[in-house]
Amino acid sequence: MSLPVNTPPAIADALGYLQHYLQELTERQNASEHAINNTLAGLTAQLQQLTQLMTGPAPAPTVAPPLITTSPPPVNPPSPVLSAPTKQQTRPKLSSLPDFSSEQTSSQAFLNSCMLYLCLAPEQFSCDEEKIFWTLAFFKDGRAAKWSKNLFRQEVDTSVFPIQSWADFEQQFWSQFFPVNAEADAINTLEGSSYYQGNQTVDDYLDSFLTLVSDVKYTDPWTLVVKFRRGLKTNIQSQITTMPFG
Repeated sequence: MSLPVNTPPAIADALGYLQHYLQELTERQNASEHAINNTLAGLTAQLQQLTQLMTGPAPAPTVAPPLITTSPPPVNPPSPVLSAPTKQQTRPKLSSLPDFSSEQTSSQAFLNSCMLYLCLAPEQFSCDEEKIFWTLAFFKDGRAAKWSKNLFRQEVDTSVFPIQSWADFEQQFWSQFFPVNAEADAINTLEGSSYYQGNQTVDDYLDSFLTLVSDVKYTDPWTLVVKFRRGLKTNIQSQITTMPFG
């Protein structure tokens, strides 16, 4: 039996299995019918001999044909239907987060790590409460540990955890562990010289500069270009000045 070209592999395998099993049953039935016919033939011959002995002179002894008893061929148990192999989705191996001690310089990095883990492994959390408790498990030192302890103390007093959603947790995390005047601090840094390249590589200097820029609200790109160039080493500034454009 031919199947359409677009028949799914799983259905084709199942139909092939059923066709094979039906063929085995047919062969077994044919073998059984053949054995029954042979047995009936032998019984008929014996019955005729008995009838002749009872109605006429004893005939010369004849050897009755032996009964042919053929057992049906063994039928192997049907092989299990193998479903089409499914492609397993592989995920990157996630490492555990570092402990958080509330240092303002690491607050953004810690929050970014949390968000990345939650995005890559959403099946591990059934609700926002589990996400919050999992994150608080890394608050083991400094002011972060005190803040976490205070949250659970409020839960004991009121029987309700004070933070009910992940959005609320992010907001409170920002208010607790990020600089109050992050924008003003970034502007003051860019107005001074502490952000200059110094002994940093150009890549490291670029990373730190972009971090400052993300906290300020400068809208003039020329201002950012001037400040970036001013912070570079003198020899690099000279190379940029002599570079051809266009």
